Amino acid sequence: MELDGRVAVVTGGTRGVGAGIARAFLRAGAEVVVCARRPPDAPVAEAGRAAVFESVDLRRPAEVGDFFARIGERYGRLDTLVNNAGGTPYRLLGEGRGEQHARVVELNLTVPLLVSLAAYERLRAARGSIVMIGSVSGTRPSPGTAAYGAAKAGLENLARSMAVEWAPEVRVNTLVLGMVRTELSHLHYGDADGIAAVGRTVPLGRLAEPSDIGEAAVFLASERAAYVSGASLLVHGGGERPAFLDAATVNKED
Repeated sequence: MELDGRVAVVTGGTRGVGAGIARAFLRAGAEVVVCARRPPDAPVAEAGRAAVFESVDLRRPAEVGDFFARIGERYGRLDTLVNNAGGTPYRLLGEGRGEQHARVVELNLTVPLLVSLAAYERLRAARGSIVMIGSVSGTRPSPGTAAYGAAKAGLENLARSMAVEWAPEVRVNTLVLGMVRTELSHLHYGDADGIAAVGRTVPLGRLAEPSDIGEAAVFLASERAAYVSGASLLVHGGGERPAFLDAATVNKED
């Protein structure tokens, strides 16, 4: 398999998109380590193999440093870092305290920066790669998740700068995600009918599955993407149908 012998770390890899990414790396033959503050309810496993779980609070630099030291001791190398940990509750700017919004920026922008810095020397030694998990929220207005959108916009710029500074030893790319169906989708889109209705707004007719994101991440980590760095790969099913097409009164069938 294409990632045989490689070692990958997936932050926030115990559920949702992160677990989908971890499973895709397992299918591709990699040794996978997932980290989060709390362990998963069941091991993240695929193709008869399981990811190793490490409890890490990524907001604590000392814990992050110790975590990558253990990776070095256990495996002797690190080939891929997937900065997946992140997220946000729905909170309008005027309804939250400043420190609440600042924590969202910290988790989605500052944490990937600090984790990447902690992993850099091991990635450089392996001529490895970093995959940032971005969002379409960073490229369009994001009412209700403004701090998250701002952080994801910054993450794309950070990845491009890293790609220049750390070349040629480390490639850095971003997956820009649209809507993904996970175990938490109901918090954003409602019941099954709501999720299906939201899926119909996507040109491909459905929300992404975590496995769709995982396969794209494996591509960016593999030799097939050996000349891809500083790129932002849209994984959003074609995006969103422009609202004006439905609002206009011309070019409508009777």
